[in-house]
Amino acid sequence: MPDIDWNLAAWSGGRDWSGEGEAWSQPWGGSEAQWFGVLYPRLHRRLPAPAIMEIAPGFGRWTRFLLPQCTSFVGVDLSQTAIEACRDTFAAASHASFVCNDGLTLPPGGPLDLVFSFDSLVHAEFEVFEAYVPQILARLAPGGVAFLHHSNLAALDPAMDNPHHRARSVSAARLRHLVAISGGAVLVQEVIAWGEFPQHDCMTLFGRRDSFPASRPTLLDNPDSWREAWMIQQYQAPWNR
Repeated sequence: MPDIDWNLAAWSGGRDWSGEGEAWSQPWGGSEAQWFGVLYPRLHRRLPAPAIMEIAPGFGRWTRFLLPQCTSFVGVDLSQTAIEACRDTFAAASHASFVCNDGLTLPPGGPLDLVFSFDSLVHAEFEVFEAYVPQILARLAPGGVAFLHHSNLAALDPAMDNPHHRARSVSAARLRHLVAISGGAVLVQEVIAWGEFPQHDCMTLFGRRDSFPASRPTLLDNPDSWREAWMIQQYQAPWNR
């Protein structure tokens, strides 16, 4: 189970960060191709966003795309190693700050127009979302949204292999319920494959209920997401070289 101690050990001093996490984007042909092929098409109507918080930026694989989209940015990570690396890499970005947290507590501040996390909270068990979701909703500006990439393993066979260290206690349905009881509204959930594992992960977009009072969640099942990665690598990534 990838609990907070596991995550702290996994992403701190013992992790080889020489590639700054870029290896995890190779199925798409690199982080630039993945951002513009996968993430930006899903987020472009929410960007630019004046105030952005990124949860678990690692060494800034997505931070570099988010910083030009805002006038205020804060990155929050459990790993002091990651925070120090981001402070060095983005030292010229005067509107950005990076804070090390305990894996359960977000720094004060707001209002936030976008809270973003991708390819990190898939390793967070449900207790982390129970802590983060109410804090996120409390910090969101009117009309602001959160985009979180998380595990969907709790919806699947508990005996299935888990080589990517996904959290076993998190599912799309559990997170959707948590957002609702915390005063939020899920706008979109897209269940996706990861490698050879169908319905392995989920991307959830949500906001405050008072900002989206009439919204009903759009639930998407995307078994072709890994084929999407192959297509991006074949036909988009070469243009970014």
